[in-house]
Order: sequence, then structure tokens, then C-alpha cells
Amino acid sequence: MRGITMLGTGLIGGFYTQALQRRGREQVLAVYSRTSQRARDFARQWDIPRWSADLEEAIGDSQTEVVVVGLPNDLHRKAVELAARAGKAVLCTKPLARTGAEARRMLETVEQAGVFAGYLEDLVYTPKTLKALETVRSGALGRILWVRSREAHSGPHSAWFWDRAQAGGGAIVDLGCHCIEIIRSFVGKEVYPREVLCWADTLAHPVESEDNSVTLIRFDGGALGQFEVSWTFRGGMDLRDEVSGTEGTIWLNHFLRTGFEVYSSKGGSGYVAEKAEAEAGWTFPVGDEVEELGFGRMFDDMFRSMEAGKSPRETFYDGYVVNAVIDACYRSAQSKRWEPVDPDPWRGSLEAPSTGAAAETFGGNLVVKRERMPDGRLKLILKDPESGRFSERFEDG
Repeated sequence: MRGITMLGTGLIGGFYTQALQRRGREQVLAVYSRTSQRARDFARQWDIPRWSADLEEAIGDSQTEVVVVGLPNDLHRKAVELAARAGKAVLCTKPLARTGAEARRMLETVEQAGVFAGYLEDLVYTPKTLKALETVRSGALGRILWVRSREAHSGPHSAWFWDRAQAGGGAIVDLGCHCIEIIRSFVGKEVYPREVLCWADTLAHPVESEDNSVTLIRFDGGALGQFEVSWTFRGGMDLRDEVSGTEGTIWLNHFLRTGFEVYSSKGGSGYVAEKAEAEAGWTFPVGDEVEELGFGRMFDDMFRSMEAGKSPRETFYDGYVVNAVIDACYRSAQSKRWEPVDPDPWRGSLEAPSTGAAAETFGGNLVVKRERMPDGRLKLILKDPESGRFSERFEDG
């Protein structure tokens, strides 16, 4: 059984600890918080034997082999450096860092130390997402053309998220990091994210960071990613993904309209789900947040990979690429132009993906579309490859 040091006692630290305790194959033996009282309370809540308000002491605990980083963004680099120096495996929450440069230094740190490192991007591990990825990889959707990912809620739960210096940005770095990796997973992480066009603004809150953004990501081969993030959405947490290919479509709704809806005129049932704003009226409880948000399967992958001596599905390199895309988003939001993404080094392919099977032909013409009409006949839209003219024809003549 592996011993774990948990760094952080906020919402994410609680989710991580709960997921790890359910596994029963690892044990959280030490916990760190920036205040002694919070560290002590968290240790008591989760039955953790040792606690500390000293980061280096917690990481250096002699009975732990793995460090899980669930701290504010500005502390990720220091925690990773200390874990690598101690020769311990390190698993870091999203985003990996505040900037691409900071993320690259963290990547270099773990690779030079030769320690196992995993990027804890839970939303790539939700049951629905994993099933959808299997469907895409099977070829059922054909060539992927467009992926849209949306995450929106009424704003973060801790003060540090709102501080640009600590967080590295606003809704883009907080929520967009999820969306970018979801998009990359469906398009193919080997496909180069060439450039981005981003709009970002602060529409409602008295802060410097953006609270809303819409971004397009153009990949080699023509696939388009689109993400929408918001800290001003009211009514709970809206997590949705859409995938469109030449042969099919997938729609995913992770938190709202999931089939579990409750109406109560009285309310008072207590906690409903993360970022839920109401306890009365219509609410949308989540049956099992730890599983629905992907934490269980995420840690399954991390520890199976650790034991097998292989890379997990989500690596520090993936986290670095996400930060590189985020950097381009912020440049584009300022320039109002498409801005290049510059992950250096790029470890994927530099060749555009295949455009798929050759175009279908009919009577020497290219088939643009087929459609069954109300009278039952099959109608074809055709293009003459020489003249470029379009025509219509029914397949039965």
C-alpha cells in the first residue's frame, strides 16, 4: 500500500481524499494546509494520522511515496520541485501552472529527477467522456471536425481564484484548462493546436481577471475546437461537451439535465452538488460527484500506470500544452487576432491528419449529400468535378 501526502485542504483536496480512500489501495498518511487549524481539522475529518502547516515537512514525510498537489496555482511549482527533490511521485491538479513557461520548468523538473508525474485533469476521466472517447477512437464518428466544450458557473469558491497574481488569470485558466484538454482528447492529442482566437472580458465582477471568454482553437488538418467559460452563469454548474464528425455526433451533459431532478418548495436538504446555488425549487443533485467528475477513474489510471512503469493518460506534458494554449488565448484576447500556439518542444505529429476516405462518386460526379425525401426517394446533391456545377438527382433515376 502506497502512502500519500495530500497538499491542500480545500474543495479539491476533499474530493481527492475521498476518491483515494474509496480505492483502499493507497492511504493518505499526511496532509498539509497553510494554517495549522485547517490542517488539523482536515486530518480529523478524514482520519489522517499526521498533519502539518510546513510544506517541506509534509512532502518529506518518511512514510509517504506519493505527493498529491491540490494547492493554489502559485504554489504548484514549489510543491513539485520539493517532491522531485525528495524522489517522490507527484500528481498535480489542474492547471499545471499559471503560464506555459512555469509549466515547462515543472515538466523539466520531474523529467530530470526521473520521478513519476501525472496531471490530474479529472474531466477527461468522467464515465461519459471515457465512453465517448472509445466511440470516437472506434471510428464511429468518422473524422472529427468540431469539438465544443462549455464550463460555466457563478464563480470560484475560494478567494485566491479571484487574485490574478495567485491564479495566473481568470475563467480561462480556471475553467478553460478543462475544456482545452477535453477538446484535445477528442481531436487527438497528437494533432498540433496551431492557433487560437479568443474573446475575454470582465462583465460582472469587480476584479481584474476575465469572468467570461469564448475561444476558437484551430488544429492541423482543419479540426476546430470551441470553448466557452463563465464565472457569471446562474443556476448551478453547466458542464457540456459536443463532438461532431463526418459520420456522427456526440452530446454530453455532465451536471445539469442528467436525469436526476428534484423539486421542493421547502428545501433545506443541505448540499446538492458543487456550485449549486439553490436548495429549494428545482434542483439537480448529482448521484455520486466523486465518480461523475472522474476522480475515481483518474486515480485508477494514475496508480495503475505508476505500478506498470508507464505514462498515465494525462501527463505533465499534457498540462504544459494546455498552459501553452492558455498563453495564446490571453495574447489573442489582447491583440484581437489569431495567435499561434507555441509548445516547445512539440512531441506530437507535425503532419496533418488524414482527411479520410476518398469522396464518393455517382455517374462521374462527386456526391455532396444524400437525403431521404418525404416521398421515400433518395435524393443526391452532386458536383461536376470539371465545371464545378451543382445538380440534383434521385438515385433511382
